[in-house]
Amino acid sequence: MVSLQTPVCDFGQPAIDFDLPGVDGKRWTLADCRGEKGLLVMFICNHCPYVQAVRERIVRDTAELTSLGVNAVAIMSNDPALYEEDSFENMIRVSRQYRFPFPYLLDESQAVARQYGAVCTPDFFGYNADLQLQYRGRLDASGKAAAPDDARRELFEAMRQVAMTGKGPEDQIPSIGCSIKWRDA
Repeated sequence: MVSLQTPVCDFGQPAIDFDLPGVDGKRWTLADCRGEKGLLVMFICNHCPYVQAVRERIVRDTAELTSLGVNAVAIMSNDPALYEEDSFENMIRVSRQYRFPFPYLLDESQAVARQYGAVCTPDFFGYNADLQLQYRGRLDASGKAAAPDDARRELFEAMRQVAMTGKGPEDQIPSIGCSIKWRDA
């Protein structure tokens, strides 16, 4: 397992459209996912200890963001041949188990992750109402283990600011996680 950090936020970069199958049996596009005040695009998976450490916090924060007009979508781009835990069937199971309040989509070709420049799980891309990138940071101070309960909710605070002002914070701490498991070329 390789641990990577995300690059700094490229403010204003437009969100990239996608058309991917969800664990709910529907196909989802960028337009289907966007909220009135913004969209949080998350690259996650089932097996990564960094994601496992924050799954419940992701569910909490995305549910609260929805009430602010910011929707969320999670995309799984790992090659499930490398990790059975990341199979579509297991995506369905995890989504139900944790009651994901957002679409959980399979990027089987890995094209969407490549277009976004995703590098690790979790990798967060926070967009404003115009679908311009405003946040590329971490959820909070969690690593392979969850941060203390009173840890600052960095992603939530940033996306609340995006919902209110259309702009993300200037100072952002990169997310850290397991490398995306790319297929051999």
